[in-house]
Amino acid sequence: MKTIFEAASRAAGALSRLTDEKRNAVLLKVADALTGKAEALLAANADDLARMSPESPLYDRLKLDGKRLEGIATDMRKVASLPSPLGRILLERTLPNGLHLRKVSVPFGVIGVIYEARPNVTWDVFSLCFKAGSACVLKGGSDAHASNAAAVKLIREVLRGEGVCEDVVNLLPAGREAARALLDATGYIDLLIPRGGRALIDFVRDNAKVPCIETGAGVVNTYFDASGDLEKGRRIITNAKTRRVSVCNALDCLIVHSSRLSDLPVIVSDMPQVTLYADRRAYAALEGRHARLERAEERHFGTEFMDYKMAVKTVDSLEEALGHIARYGSGHSESIVTGSTENARRFQMAVDAACVYVNAPTSFTDGAQFGLGAEIGISTQKLGARGPMGLEEITTYKWLIEGEGQTRP
Repeated sequence: MKTIFEAASRAAGALSRLTDEKRNAVLLKVADALTGKAEALLAANADDLARMSPESPLYDRLKLDGKRLEGIATDMRKVASLPSPLGRILLERTLPNGLHLRKVSVPFGVIGVIYEARPNVTWDVFSLCFKAGSACVLKGGSDAHASNAAAVKLIREVLRGEGVCEDVVNLLPAGREAARALLDATGYIDLLIPRGGRALIDFVRDNAKVPCIETGAGVVNTYFDASGDLEKGRRIITNAKTRRVSVCNALDCLIVHSSRLSDLPVIVSDMPQVTLYADRRAYAALEGRHARLERAEERHFGTEFMDYKMAVKTVDSLEEALGHIARYGSGHSESIVTGSTENARRFQMAVDAACVYVNAPTSFTDGAQFGLGAEIGISTQKLGARGPMGLEEITTYKWLIEGEGQTRP
């Protein structure tokens, strides 16, 4: 492991000296290779899929197909088209003593990412780190190891062909030993980002000796207000829940104002495949009108389901809805469906989350959807990056000070 970390550190130094034009050209070559060699990548992915039950919530995350590969390549080309995040002057001033100060964006150096059964993360992390001038060390889950290994092999082939040090991207072996080494890699890893479920994120946060950013886990709520538009709300809630149930921005709990309980069967009418864990009042409104209905327990309101399952909570006021979100939300994404401008603004100001929506589904919480090209993760913490992390969020800065012989008294 130490050999890999040392190689990544050396490669990061060389990468920082490449021009943005060269980095963009390499990314475009990798995107072309990705689609040009799709057959080999899909074969490797099929090996991983064969070892996982299709009933697993992670199966959809693990699966690649031609359309998803095209989407990954499109995101990579988008990243290449974005302005460089490096060398930006974030602040500039001249002090009374004549010293000239500039605060300038620079690469982190080496970024480590530990993630679960998400082979698309391999491509996203490489493209963003490479564009931002940082080497990356990847530790994927064993469920996706064949897919990740095929991706990194292809990327490194392109790098060699372009005369770029291939150690700007490294894939660690599967297993706990490699994960522990990554968490302990002080002096080599400048930033560690976990992407996965709550258990993985908690493990990294509690055990990492290197700086890390919490990302990913999302207990997501949507509040249907007393003044919410029924048709608009039905579409928003259905999209938030069923577009892709295994991703972190998927809806976990529908909070409904008690005055709109009679509309609840219509609100959930387009998702008969979703099991609803409804509280007492919501259960009474849905009984006999939804195929998959169960009584809610306390544990359902704080669960990230990653499945065709959703809790339903009844409240009597906006304040009660805000209290529920404060207690059970994870600071990821929250939404309100309302026709009241006042309630919308109160919701936006009061909800403590990285992304707060008004009359739109939480399914939009995504780096590509936000115009970032791709994302390296969605930060749910407050220190540093928050929300979808793109190029700017994976750079740091340094101060450049120029003088003419001034000394400090």
